[in-house]
Amino acid sequence: MSDSSKANQDSIVGRLVVEQGLCAPEDVDKCLKLRREQSAKSDPNQRSLASMLLTKGFVTKKQLERLRPKIEESKTSQQIPGYQIIERLGAGAMATVYKARQLSLDRLVAIKILPQKFTNNPQFVERFYQEGKAAAKLNHPHIVQAIDVGQAGEYHYFVMEYVKGHTVYDDIVKMGKYPEDKALRIVIETSKALEHAHQAGFIHRDVKPKNIMIHEEGMTKLADMGLARAVSDREAAEAEQGKAFGTPYYISPEQIRGKMDIDFRADIYSLGCTFYHMVTGRVPFDGPNPSAVMHKHLKEEVIPPDHLNPSLTAGIGEIIEVCMAKDRDHRYNSTSDLLQDLEALAKGDPPLQARRKFDLASLASLEDASVDEHGTAIVNTVELDEDAPPMTQQPMFWAMVGGWAVSVVLLILLILLKGG
Repeated sequence: MSDSSKANQDSIVGRLVVEQGLCAPEDVDKCLKLRREQSAKSDPNQRSLASMLLTKGFVTKKQLERLRPKIEESKTSQQIPGYQIIERLGAGAMATVYKARQLSLDRLVAIKILPQKFTNNPQFVERFYQEGKAAAKLNHPHIVQAIDVGQAGEYHYFVMEYVKGHTVYDDIVKMGKYPEDKALRIVIETSKALEHAHQAGFIHRDVKPKNIMIHEEGMTKLADMGLARAVSDREAAEAEQGKAFGTPYYISPEQIRGKMDIDFRADIYSLGCTFYHMVTGRVPFDGPNPSAVMHKHLKEEVIPPDHLNPSLTAGIGEIIEVCMAKDRDHRYNSTSDLLQDLEALAKGDPPLQARRKFDLASLASLEDASVDEHGTAIVNTVELDEDAPPMTQQPMFWAMVGGWAVSVVLLILLILLKGG
């Protein structure tokens, strides 16, 4: 940290400890005077104002820890030109998000700041910028809009649309589970956001209740493109091969396995898990640690949602089960197909795409059935070629029909002859 940065931080700390009533102005002045004397002598052991205040007993360690978020806010507000920091909205392992005002357009925005502990790590910095670039290529009413990304001094920042509201996760914590109609509307709007991203060649890879925001006027917004990746980015796919990126409660089996060819079906799985959580109040799989949860995604069958919430219509369960199929080939063929079922359900119609998936799976099982010596059917699941022509266009079908027709005619003739 440069001398000017240290002096700036001392100024912020001095102002805040006085404003918060933690110590008197004259105590701060004493420490600042000593700090300046050490600086003038180029003392290699010179300490920060915060350290001096702590050593002198003017403040406690806990008081400084509680003050740290305000110190960071003040530092940030002075470092990012064109924006005025108003308050901190939240913080995670990878970033802190602030509510701010964009001075040039006089509008509220949200600014995500990369923590300083990651600024010297090229991998984290690159991923941070990738989020901004991915979001900037998407323009949809149900996706949080990207505004700017860049670096100011020691800060890497990403400016985005400010959504005044709360997350789906907040609602689940508050009320346990969503009413079916409200959950369906939110999932439809989120599906529209994902359809747009998928058609643009991006996969989100972290769809979950905390990343679905509800504006105070009711509109759904898909947020956080931190793990988003272009499907065509083979270099990134190869670099991430074998690593599980995602959130354990909502991650798809292929993400857990670190597959290189992750596609839109991973997002469909995660949305299915989110839908499940919304209508049951419970995550699909739980466990004592992330590894245990992910193992269940790979190996255990999920409890049908209507077993936990008997009031659900049958269609909800069908859609969720297709979304959460462990074999991605058994999920929806596209986000548009999923959206078609969701919108049909909202109108009171059955989810035909989901039922088609169930029928295909059943037919595949029957086609591979054999019988043991006791007459019991033995069914082995096989892959069904969905591109094959319909049964009515296959020679075997008409051969069977012809055989049945001949049998019926012969039976009628036999009856007539006996009657004669």
